[in-house]
Amino acid sequence: MKETSYQEKKDKIINFIRSSIQGSGATGAIIGLSGGIDSALTAYLTVEALGKEKVLGLMLPEKGISTKTDIDDAVEIARILGIDHNIIEISNVLSSFSSAIPVFDRNVRTANGNLKPRTRMCILYYHANLMNRMVIGTGNKTELLLGYFTKYGDGGVDIEPIGNLYKTQVRGLSRYMGIPLRIIEKTPTAGLWPGQTDESELGVSYEMADRILTMLVDEKRKISEIKSKFPPEIVDKLAARISSSEHKRMPPPSVEIAYNGN
Repeated sequence: MKETSYQEKKDKIINFIRSSIQGSGATGAIIGLSGGIDSALTAYLTVEALGKEKVLGLMLPEKGISTKTDIDDAVEIARILGIDHNIIEISNVLSSFSSAIPVFDRNVRTANGNLKPRTRMCILYYHANLMNRMVIGTGNKTELLLGYFTKYGDGGVDIEPIGNLYKTQVRGLSRYMGIPLRIIEKTPTAGLWPGQTDESELGVSYEMADRILTMLVDEKRKISEIKSKFPPEIVDKLAARISSSEHKRMPPPSVEIAYNGN
């Protein structure tokens, strides 16, 4: 991307946020701030679209999992933007879940990990309902295509402003908008368990994933052509993830029943 196209994308996203809020009748926005680049960029764009007084940032850390660095970085983003913010620690809610579910198994990583973004979603929507605001998603195109998000968790939002920016484009636009370099260069993590990182879980770097996905999704290249340029096993893995996660990107299906007037 050239620098001029960053400005074009910025303007388009800002207009999208503004028109979405106005069209819904909402009075502002709620954003979950993780201390990572995606939520930071989304917050910057939302403040430009609406003004700082209409944006609330919520930090929803988990004791023992969320790092002090991430919390401090999230607070710093809120301070730079001048938005109201609150820190709500979610460990007590997660503890209530575990004690209330008779079959709760602390060793099942995926099921327990997914409880965390779903808990955060509930807290974000509580504030949105309370304040007549919209929940602004922070997912990027790479994550959404690969299903690298929790259904009805971090995927449970009203709009996804950066949902058509690949992760590498998120980094470029973040540099263009002056987001602190330490946040841009931070190792991406969903913070679901100690030591978890996005790229180790996906099994591929975001740079390679974005190049493959661009050829596969945007340029409609043949799989055989893409495999000639990248490791075939990686190409197959990403293509399989797109297919298997389609349900996450679609509304819940229902049976087609013809209307006959009864």
